Amino acid sequence: MPLMTADEYKAKLDDGRVVYYKGERIKNVAKDPNLSACVNTMAVDYEMAHDPKYKDLALVEDPELGELVSRYYYKPKNADDLIKAYELIVTSTAISDGYIPLAHDIGADALNAISITAHLSGNQDYVDRIENFRKYMKREDVSACAAVTDVKGHRMLRPSDPAQLHPDYYVRVVDKNSKGIVVRGAKVHITGASYCQEILAIPCRQMVEQDADYAVAFAIQPNTKGITQVVRPFRSSLSPIEFPNNRPVRMHTDSLIVFDDVLIPWERVFLCGEWKLAATCVYNFALLHRRTGCAYRVPMSEHLLGLGKAIADYNGITKAPHVREKLTDLVIYVETLKSLSKAACYEYVIHGDMAVPNPVTTNIAKYHFAHNYHDVVKIIEDLSGGLLVTAPTYKDYQLPELHDYIDKYLSANKKVSTENRLRMFDIVRRMTSADLETICLHGEGSPMAERMTIWMEASKLMEDCKRIVEEMAGIKHQ
Repeated sequence: MPLMTADEYKAKLDDGRVVYYKGERIKNVAKDPNLSACVNTMAVDYEMAHDPKYKDLALVEDPELGELVSRYYYKPKNADDLIKAYELIVTSTAISDGYIPLAHDIGADALNAISITAHLSGNQDYVDRIENFRKYMKREDVSACAAVTDVKGHRMLRPSDPAQLHPDYYVRVVDKNSKGIVVRGAKVHITGASYCQEILAIPCRQMVEQDADYAVAFAIQPNTKGITQVVRPFRSSLSPIEFPNNRPVRMHTDSLIVFDDVLIPWERVFLCGEWKLAATCVYNFALLHRRTGCAYRVPMSEHLLGLGKAIADYNGITKAPHVREKLTDLVIYVETLKSLSKAACYEYVIHGDMAVPNPVTTNIAKYHFAHNYHDVVKIIEDLSGGLLVTAPTYKDYQLPELHDYIDKYLSANKKVSTENRLRMFDIVRRMTSADLETICLHGEGSPMAERMTIWMEASKLMEDCKRIVEEMAGIKHQ
């Protein structure tokens, strides 16, 4: 089947799915004045696949199907495959002004995590199901999201703990029949779910035997009976108080997905009660998703560096020694992330039957970005000064009786117009907003989650290094 176009992707979203936004049921997400900004961002993936400039990066010849498919759905075998996937994410995010398109990438992380889990389980039914599903995703070029995080309820209690207020805080199997399984529960923070074509759901934590009903992984289409989505509010356009520009608005939003006794056909069930495999599935998703997160945050980090340099220039303070020190810190932040992200691909390991980025290096890269993000924002806000929050609005600047005053008194650098200085304050405010700070901290897992993984994965490294110094000290082990 020919690769899907952006227009075909948008047309397929008019399928009766139940989506609510700001208290209203949305009939067609592709045509909604708010959600269309998100749809157009996801469509960038499809535009790249048909653009000769990016075709070689976005697509790969699939030996099994004998045709070009999205590189995201191609199973990586070596460092070259991982580097090209990394470069694809970096490039697509840069094109989208810092927003990863999301049509294939995070869904592919879930697909690959399920595949690794199936191959490690030794369950041939699961292997056949997920690989058949991969073929379908390649052939149909469908967009997909990953539904991972359950709403959890009381976080100190296990999913099956009777002390929970109800048993549905984690998605669980409530029935099985000849057609498939029936699931109930809710997932939260699911980016892109309201405007994708497939939802891949996996557990979000380690399970014990009593949690077996919650050890479930499956794929389902968003318009399936019993699925309701409530979308997080977001800004889909520039505010009237901001300086307008001609660039398209790039944006994503997230859903609370309610599964109200949803039937999942057996051929789309990839885990059902195998509680010991829940940790394997979520671990591999976290690893792959953090690799994706590090890649799409490279353009974001470059934007932050650009903000710092631009606002320092526009304020006329770049030559100050302490300002140069701050800008140097931003350069170190960006280049460290890029180097670690690439190193993780070159130092890959094999999980199941595919190459995955080095777990230790990947988690260090993600930790570096998240742990230092607020310090970077602090530097940019410090370089911006108080006008970042007190500057007059675009409407003030437009008024004839105020324009000349603002133009005169808010200038700083003779090489930079007052309007451009005010525009830069606008973009600094947008790119250092509170919601972005939260996403950068918790997206792909909190910094503590990365530290826990680093500790677990680095145990052999620590023991090897310990043995080296013991030998240097003349200490012999029996």
